[in-house]
Amino acid sequence: MAPAGWFWWVGAGVLVVLELISGTFYLLMIALGFVAAAVAHLMGAAADAQFALAAGVALAAVLLLRRSGFGRRTRKEASKNPDVNLDIGQTLSVPAWHERRARVDYRGAAWDVELAAGEPEDAQVYEITELRGSCLIVVASPHARRKQKATAT
Repeated sequence: MAPAGWFWWVGAGVLVVLELISGTFYLLMIALGFVAAAVAHLMGAAADAQFALAAGVALAAVLLLRRSGFGRRTRKEASKNPDVNLDIGQTLSVPAWHERRARVDYRGAAWDVELAAGEPEDAQVYEITELRGSCLIVVASPHARRKQKATAT
């Protein structure tokens, strides 16, 4: 194999390793272009055809990746992201509501609590879904909803 052929294989390997480090799929798509050029080299294609094929395959693969949605990171709003805010998903008890608002003790401090739209006030146990400043936005706990449905039937 001529030195030009090794270029494509080594380049593809380096791109795969860098892909594993970075965690995106884009370098993997470019590595596909390198592999296509290496196969073209094995089939006897000229150097300019190899470069054109590598660029074309890499471009097509990147565009397909962008279109598929795998190439995009979805970012959650920090106020609703449980990876950022460990209170999201925790439950608390709200004994009484006043105009869909309450004040409760949570983690050793008094917090303002607001009921999310469309949620019942009689669930007693609520789950935190969002934090807006020092206000906890809550929904009825799924466990409490099941309990309400069982008692209603």
